[in-house]
Amino acid sequence: MFRTVLISAVMAGSAISSTLADEAKTRPAERAEIGTFSVQFENDLFSGSDRHYTNGIRLSWLSPAGDTLPALEWLRDGLEAIAQDDAKGKNKRVRFGLAAGQDMYTPEDKVRRDLVTNDRPYAGWLYGAMSLHTVTERGSGRKDLESAELDVGVVGPWALAEETQDLVHEVRLIDTFEGWDHQLRNEPGLNLLYERKWRLFDPFDLGGIEFDAVPRAGLALGNVLTQATVGGAVRLGWNLPDDFGPPSLIHGVTPLDRYPQDSVAFYFFATTEGRYVVHNIFLDGNTLRDSHSVNKKPWVGDLAAGAALVIGRFRLAYSNAFRTREFDGQQKISRYGALSVSFQAAF
Repeated sequence: MFRTVLISAVMAGSAISSTLADEAKTRPAERAEIGTFSVQFENDLFSGSDRHYTNGIRLSWLSPAGDTLPALEWLRDGLEAIAQDDAKGKNKRVRFGLAAGQDMYTPEDKVRRDLVTNDRPYAGWLYGAMSLHTVTERGSGRKDLESAELDVGVVGPWALAEETQDLVHEVRLIDTFEGWDHQLRNEPGLNLLYERKWRLFDPFDLGGIEFDAVPRAGLALGNVLTQATVGGAVRLGWNLPDDFGPPSLIHGVTPLDRYPQDSVAFYFFATTEGRYVVHNIFLDGNTLRDSHSVNKKPWVGDLAAGAALVIGRFRLAYSNAFRTREFDGQQKISRYGALSVSFQAAF
């Protein structure tokens, strides 16, 4: 089902992009940016497994960097004025975003109905997010991106992870998990995420193929997740976009993208991230009530590789991710695929 929906979305996005491009040629002065709409979907079935971090979906909107809807101009101008007051002569641009998402986690054994004490808890996380992004231009191809995001949601049955997973498995004729009665209890979640990315140079031209690298560092604070991260991305391809690298994983802050309307780009990418985890509710269990928990490993690493296609205002990216063991007794590393579809809308 998801494959059909995603293919349909890609076809619809291409058709809309073509229509908007035609309109731009006839009345470019009347166009106003609406922003970037994105759908990010992660699932371990892409990699042939069905355990641990098993599914995540996030719908997001990012405000435009240029002209926007009249109703949003006051907010954009106000944020940019605040940023410029602290810019110390540097050019700063500000964008803001909204998102909603759902994540789910399960143990490996789907048929056991009793509590699986030596595997991670069943858990769901349903949340809404607000974010703010500031780009600082430093000249000679150098610029920085600072992003802050506030997530507010709920962990537990109210997150509807069991219902969502059962629906998808039944539609795809896959056996459902039987142990959801032991999932984490209902608990409100509040998390603040911060991330900084550095674009240190313009892409190198390697005989017609371009290469660039974007390091990053981040911090998360809250009762859902508290951790420090460091990592980066490298890209190799044709006509690399002037942005901050490939799409982030769902648990990273929304990427900041802007593409020329007539551009076409294709590139391969690899990302890596290491983190020190102080608290992870999906392993440590509820903070306000007793619940199942496991002994987490504080040091965790991610590695992902994939490819992205950019056609004007439309972007499609896919990657496979690998995550090191997160708790004592975990038999295998986690694997999952990530699909991202983004479209910059205007009228």
